[in-house]
Amino acid sequence: MKLSQFKFDLPLNLIAQHPSKTRDESRLMVVHRATGKIEHKVFKDILGYFNDKDVMVVNNTKVFPARLYGRKEKTGAKIEVFLLRELNKQNRLWDVIVDPARKIRVGNKLYFGDDESLVAEVIDNTTSRGRTIRFLFEGNDEEFKAVLDTLGETPLPKYIKRKPEEEDKERYQTVYAKYEGAVAAPTAGLHFSRELIKRLEIKGVKFAEVTLHTGLGTFRPIEVEDLSKHKMDAEYFHIDEHAVKIVNKAKEENRKICAIGTTSVRAVESSVTAQNHLKAAEGWTNTFIHPPYDFAIPNALVTNFHLPKTSLLIMTCAFAGYDLVMEAYQQAIKEKYRFFSYGDAMLIL
Repeated sequence: MKLSQFKFDLPLNLIAQHPSKTRDESRLMVVHRATGKIEHKVFKDILGYFNDKDVMVVNNTKVFPARLYGRKEKTGAKIEVFLLRELNKQNRLWDVIVDPARKIRVGNKLYFGDDESLVAEVIDNTTSRGRTIRFLFEGNDEEFKAVLDTLGETPLPKYIKRKPEEEDKERYQTVYAKYEGAVAAPTAGLHFSRELIKRLEIKGVKFAEVTLHTGLGTFRPIEVEDLSKHKMDAEYFHIDEHAVKIVNKAKEENRKICAIGTTSVRAVESSVTAQNHLKAAEGWTNTFIHPPYDFAIPNALVTNFHLPKTSLLIMTCAFAGYDLVMEAYQQAIKEKYRFFSYGDAMLIL
């Protein structure tokens, strides 16, 4: 399939700028693959679609405050530094994206905080906007993390045209977030409240936790028409034996295995045995899922409504079928569903 097939007209006013008032009261579109039937529900109605011993696979990654604002030495020019990942803890080396990139050269020093208490030095160019920087900080790891937490901002996507507010610290994070390392929230999980999880557990639904630290690669524009030529940025993932046991037991018993979000799908589909079972693994994945694709692990999916021509929309079409997803998206636009990170959800069965 070609990239241009995933283009559609999205009214900009449908891109959600704020989360719903209550996590589990966002809207939920339910799409049935077998019949093509589409239902309009509220997210907490998801309870009615799962039974005892069904499994939900959730991504327990935690978003860190990845966006820093600072000044360049000598000129005092304002710069934005977006932290992607820590390369070396001991030397405080980080992969970052800088803006405006043309002004930031190797050897430049960057100052952060009103008192310029945090200093970084640019030591390498990685891509046109990418740099490797070294933070010059004398304290221990805990003190360094505290400084980043104070100076960093919740990394809301640029499509959200407002400054992050206090509520975003909590709402741009799943209630089951555990392991820090993501620069974007696994947004399908944002709809789960603690109460809803408890009600699902009482019903006998099992939760299998995996970790995939979402990087910017998930959102990087696809610039090739031929999808087979697109290369995803690698993202760290981890799947432990406990999750493997839960998922494989459900698979053997033909239960529903529902991936909560595209990042959960990428994690489990990156670690499959020859018998199409899940296996424990830790490492980096650059798996790009596009039609046609045979899914080994999940047979249901919860995902948000994505922007045109994104890897997330393409994966959703691989899962549910191109025609059905595109029809569902037209209905979503007509019914004024909210799109993107803080938007509404779709359950594909």
